[in-house]
Amino acid sequence: MGEKSSRLPGFYKRPLDERVDIVAEWAGLDAADVAVLKGQGLANEQADKMIENTLGTFAVPLGIAANFLINGRDYLIPMAVEEPSVVAAVSNAAKKIRAGGGFHTEATDPVMIGQIQVLDIPDMEAAIAAIEANQAELLEIANCCDRVIVELGGGARKIEARPFPDTPVGPMLIVHLHFDTRDAMGANAINTSLESLAPKIAELTNGRTNLRILSNLADQRTATARCTIPANQLATADIPGSDVAKLIEEANAFAIVDPYRAATHNKGIMNGIDAVCIATGNDWRAVEAGAHTYAARNGQYSALTDWHVDENGDLYGEITLPMAVGMVGGATKVHPTARAAMKILNVASAPELAQVMAAVGLAQNLAAINALATVGIQKGHMRLHARQVALAAGAQDGLVQKIADKLVAEQNIRVERAAQLLAETKETLNSVTG
Repeated sequence: MGEKSSRLPGFYKRPLDERVDIVAEWAGLDAADVAVLKGQGLANEQADKMIENTLGTFAVPLGIAANFLINGRDYLIPMAVEEPSVVAAVSNAAKKIRAGGGFHTEATDPVMIGQIQVLDIPDMEAAIAAIEANQAELLEIANCCDRVIVELGGGARKIEARPFPDTPVGPMLIVHLHFDTRDAMGANAINTSLESLAPKIAELTNGRTNLRILSNLADQRTATARCTIPANQLATADIPGSDVAKLIEEANAFAIVDPYRAATHNKGIMNGIDAVCIATGNDWRAVEAGAHTYAARNGQYSALTDWHVDENGDLYGEITLPMAVGMVGGATKVHPTARAAMKILNVASAPELAQVMAAVGLAQNLAAINALATVGIQKGHMRLHARQVALAAGAQDGLVQKIADKLVAEQNIRVERAAQLLAETKETLNSVTG
């Protein structure tokens, strides 16, 4: 893998089929994978077995983010997303980060938390003491449900009792099971273990168990990505790189102190992470829930990133967030496009996948606040949005870019204007050919 570069200059200019062939060669995809990428993805017959009341499938574009260098290795990163500019922006940010040595990432062990709710406890202190005294037996019960994960080195790690003396329904005790799920996301393994534990928990506490469910606040299962960007990589035609670095630091500070800004700041991060989750068949809703809850862990919703100018005048960036993603089970194995995407990524473990996603989130955030702090978010985004507007007006093939370019030149990116331009262009073409 070391000799492969994720730098793909001019990739976006190539015909679609040629792009698929380039990535197929890069990732060693077989003919079946290529067929999937060229439009033979999830069949209705497969979809019908995945959910209820199936009518068909709903496709979104699958793109490739280039330029990613993570822990010294090059990655091409599949992203499933319908929003213009996301893939281009993250690839451009990764190119800047690459100039500073790329991303440096790490992840904790993939430990998930399961929760058992216990009510009607006659003696809370005695209940907590009983749980602590019987840790070994409880861990053994929890490990009986998924022997494969246990044999792979995962399984139950800890039992924790969390009392809530004052709730709307009276006192309750929440028992946490910490469970290492290895390369699985782990929801099924956790929930099965909780069901097995519940009778014993009820017996030990003399209480009544109610909910038994995993938590999507996977704060024991985090991924971190860091980078340093040389200031000169940030320079624009009219703003020195050192000034841009300072502007980005100021933009990040805004998101640290103000939840209204932080919501949009973190949404930009999730633009990238969600797209990789969807492409790889992971549960993007679970990752979203964990990320946003983690962003409020100190009592106020805040930015997930830290960007600041370091002592050398360069820009340092860092992100840490929960990342409950897997590479076995679920849609990751069932969905043919997700299988092809995982082959392109070629990650060896769920923690490695989590680190890749953290790097994507950091790069996506850089792209957004870099644009906001310099030219403004609309300039580049609207240029790409103009293509969608041209399509919505009925432009096809060679006319799409022509109409889009005119919309951008006029700074009037509206469907009505696109329709007018399309009609005028067709009239001109007809008069020439006629």
